[in-house]
Amino acid sequence: MQAGTYRFHCTDGHHAVLDLSGRYLRARTDLRAEAIRVARTIMSSCAGRLDWSSWLVDVHDSAGRHVLIVMFEEAGPALRVA
Repeated sequence: MQAGTYRFHCTDGHHAVLDLSGRYLRARTDLRAEAIRVARTIMSSCAGRLDWSSWLVDVHDSAGRHVLIVMFEEAGPALRVA
């Protein structure tokens, strides 16, 4: 499992939250869990009722290669619009 720095960019195709610094992970197998944590953080930090159904976390390695996409819907209960 490859350790390294990964960037977790979030987008709905119209808006984006860019990860300019990246996060170091010891194992590539931690990518999905970290992407879900990133999605939950974004959702919990935004006030108001938002529809997160089209948002995703687009993960890239330190060379800029795409390695994973995780939909915000996978982040669970924080997605629910009140």
